[in-house]
Amino acid sequence: MPENQLHITNITLPVEGMTCASCVARVEKTLLKVKGVQSANVNLATDSVSLSFDQLKVSLNVLSNAVEKAGYKLKLPPKDIAADNYKFSEDTSENFKQLKRDFNFSLSIALPIMVLNMISMTEWFMHASPLTMDEINKLLLLLTTPVLFIFGRRFFTSALKLARHFSADMNTLIAVGTGAAYLYSAFVTLFPHWLPATVNPNEVYFDSAAVIITLILLGRTLETRAKQKSSDAIKKLIGLQPKTARVIRNDIEQDIPVDQVLIGDVVIVRPGEKIPVDGVVLSGFTSIDESMITGESMPTEKKSGDKVIGGTINTTGSISFRATAIGKETVIAHIIKLVEEAQSSKAPVQHLVDKVASVFVPIVIFVSFVSFVVWFFVLGNDFSYALINAIAVLVIACPCALGLATPTAIIVGAGKGASMGVLIKNAESLERAHKINTIVFDKTGTITTGKQSVTDIRVSDNFDEWKLLRLTASLENKSEHPIARTIVEEAKRRSIELADVQNFQSQTGFGVNGIIENGLMYVGSEAMMKELSIDISSIKNYVEEFSAAGKTTVFVAYEGKIIGIIAVADKIQTTSKETVTQLKKIGIEVVMLTGDNVKTAQAIAKQVGIEKIFAQVLPNGKVAKIKELQSEGNIVAMVGDGINDAPALAQADVSIAMSSGTDVAMETADITLMKSDLKGVVQAIQLSHKTIRTIKQNLFWAFIYNVIGIPLAAFGLLNPMFAAGAMAFSSVSVVTNSLRLKKFSF
Repeated sequence: MPENQLHITNITLPVEGMTCASCVARVEKTLLKVKGVQSANVNLATDSVSLSFDQLKVSLNVLSNAVEKAGYKLKLPPKDIAADNYKFSEDTSENFKQLKRDFNFSLSIALPIMVLNMISMTEWFMHASPLTMDEINKLLLLLTTPVLFIFGRRFFTSALKLARHFSADMNTLIAVGTGAAYLYSAFVTLFPHWLPATVNPNEVYFDSAAVIITLILLGRTLETRAKQKSSDAIKKLIGLQPKTARVIRNDIEQDIPVDQVLIGDVVIVRPGEKIPVDGVVLSGFTSIDESMITGESMPTEKKSGDKVIGGTINTTGSISFRATAIGKETVIAHIIKLVEEAQSSKAPVQHLVDKVASVFVPIVIFVSFVSFVVWFFVLGNDFSYALINAIAVLVIACPCALGLATPTAIIVGAGKGASMGVLIKNAESLERAHKINTIVFDKTGTITTGKQSVTDIRVSDNFDEWKLLRLTASLENKSEHPIARTIVEEAKRRSIELADVQNFQSQTGFGVNGIIENGLMYVGSEAMMKELSIDISSIKNYVEEFSAAGKTTVFVAYEGKIIGIIAVADKIQTTSKETVTQLKKIGIEVVMLTGDNVKTAQAIAKQVGIEKIFAQVLPNGKVAKIKELQSEGNIVAMVGDGINDAPALAQADVSIAMSSGTDVAMETADITLMKSDLKGVVQAIQLSHKTIRTIKQNLFWAFIYNVIGIPLAAFGLLNPMFAAGAMAFSSVSVVTNSLRLKKFSF
C-alpha cells in the first residue's frame, strides 16, 4: 500500500438535522472544505455520510465541529471504538416513534382548529355561539401555539441554527412560511386597534399554520417509514449472521459466541441450524439452503471437501467443518460491506441534483419575496392576501423529493440485487450497466462450468499412455491452472504416483516446462509447440477431431519430440444458451473471448448461439480486444472468473465476476454474481435498467412538481394548506415509487 494511503480512514457516520437535498449539498460542501478530507458522500435516504480522510491531518472531532457550525450534527463513534472498527447501523425507529407522536398530537389539535375556523365564518354559528369572533381568534391562537412550537419545534430549531450561519434549507421555508402566518394572525388577534383600516381583524390564518405543520409531519412520518423499508435488505443480511457456534475444543463440544470462533476450529452443525462461519466440510453429508446468499431456491448438497458459507441453513444431515474465515472475512460480511458501499454511493446524475439543490432554497426565498412585493405594492392587494401567496411559494417548494429521488432507488435496487445473488459495487456501476450494448464472455468458468475432465489421451511413436499421463501430471502438479489441476486429478484417480520435477517454469498463456527423469518436458498449447519448432504432424488428425468436438487439447513434448496429446472437455453451463438468447433479444451483442484454439472456440460458440469470437487470445491480448470493441463506440461489459481475466475486467466499462472465481477477479468487478449462473448477467442488466428508470421517474416528478407548483403559488392559485399536502405527497410518492423495485422479478 502506498505510504500516503496508510493513514486514510473510511467511515460512515449518522448525520442529524438533514431534511432535503440542500442539506445534503451543504454538509458535503462543509466537509470537503476541511483539510485532510478526501471524499464525503452524504445520503439523505440513510441520514448518513461516508467519509474518507487522512487521520494525520484531521480528526473526527474537527469534522464534527465543522458540521455543527453548518447547523447539523455528526454523530461520532463511542470513545472506546476506533474509527477503523466502527460499524454504522442505521436506526430510525426512535425518530419514527417521535415523528408519529408529534403528528398524532398535532392532528388532534389541528382538526378542531380547522373546523372551528371554518364554522366561525358562518352566520348560524356566530348567532348561536356564546363566543365573540375576537374570543374565537384568541382560542385559535392558544390551540395553534403548541402545534407550531411543541410538535413542530424541529422545523424552527433547525431553521434558527442555519440562520446563525447565514444558511437556509427546507426547515427555513417551513419555519418562515408557517411562522409568518402565525405571527400575522397573532398580531391581528392581540392588537386589533393597531391595524390600519384596510386590514380585516377577523381574517386570520391559524388554521393554515397548524394544518401545514401537521401535513408536513405526516409526510415526514410516512417518508421515514418508507425509508426504513428501503433498507430492509441490509437488515435481513445482518440478521443472517448467527450469534453462537458449536465447536470442539479439548475433545469437548461447547457452544460459544460466534465472534470467539477461531480459524481452524472444528464446528458442528445439526439439521435446521445456521452455519456460523465459512469453512470446509470435514465429515458428514447434507443439503444447505443458500438462497439468502445466492438467490438459488434449491438446496445445495455438501460433502467432505465442499465449502460452506456462514449464515446459510443446514437442512438435512449433521456435518462437521473446519472454519476458514471468520468475522469481516466471511462471505456474508463481504456481501454486507459491498451492499452498504453501493447504497451509500452516488450515481453521477445525483451530482447534478446536488448542484441544483445548493442554490434552490435561496432562489425560492427570493421568488416568495418578489411574489409578496408584486401582490402588495404593485397590484395593491391586501397585506394578508400578499402574505398568504408568499407563504404558499415557500411551502410548495421544499426540495425533499429531490434529495430522496436518487438514493432511495439506489438503496432498494442494490438491496434487491443482493437478494437475487447480484452484488453491485456502487451506484456508478449500476448507472453504467444500463448503457451496455456489448458483452464479452470468457469461455472457461463462465460459458462453461469450469469443471473439466480428461476425456481422451493419444500417444505417438508407441509411447505408453500410462507413462504419458504420469509425466504430464507430475509437471502440471506445479501449476495452478484449471486444466493442470484436471490432469493431476485424473492421475490421482488412476492411482498414479507422480515423479520429481526440477527447474519448473510457467509461461503464461503458453504452458509449462521442467526437467523430469533427466529429460526436458514441455506441456502446453499448440502455439508453444510452434514456438519451439516441434513437429506435431503425427497427431494432427487427433487435434482436428478434438477441436471439432469443442475439446481443449494439451500438447506434450519430451526431449524435443511430441509424445502425445491429452483432450480435456468442459461442460457448457445449462443456462448459457438461454442467457445468450435473452441478451440478443434486448439488443446486446454477445462476444466470446478465449485462449483456446479457433476450432474449439467455434464449437462452443455454435452450441450457445454466439457468432462473434476471439480465440487464441493471451491475457494481455484480452485487454487489447476490449479496447478494440470500445474504440468502435461500444459500452462493453466483460464477464469472467479467473486471475487471467482481471486485466480485461478492469479495462471493461462494466466488469462482471462469477463468485466461483478468484478473489482478484471479484475485487476488480463492478458486479459480482453469487452463483455460477449466467442468468445473473441478464438480471443485473435488467435491474440496472429498472433502477435507472425509477430514478428518472423520481427526478421528473420532483422537478415537475416544483416547476408547476411554484408559479401556481406565486400567481395566487394555490392555498398554503394544499401546498403543504402536495409537498408531503411528493416526498412520499418518490420513496414509494422506489420501493416498487422490491417487486422486480426476472
